[in-house]
Amino acid sequence: MSADHTHRQHASGGGPLRWVFWGFVLVAAFFLISEHRAHVFQYLPILLLLGCAVMHLFHGHGSQDGHGGHGGHGGHGGHAGKESDEPKR
Repeated sequence: MSADHTHRQHASGGGPLRWVFWGFVLVAAFFLISEHRAHVFQYLPILLLLGCAVMHLFHGHGSQDGHGGHGGHGGHGGHAGKESDEPKR
């Protein structure tokens, strides 16, 4: 049983090799950003606009319950519930 526990501990990657890897990533990221700063900054406005467009596409399409502004979604929020509450003449 102790061999199983030891195997799971090494599989999670909690050893010193993990610290070396993240240290290398931090140093590489620092030099990459410091050397290529001019190239990155010229594209920041475009990246900001593209990020807004991507967030607009994926924002809030999972649930319409709390939104309340879109009617006609087949009974989800909006005015769809009001039609069934009115008495028919």
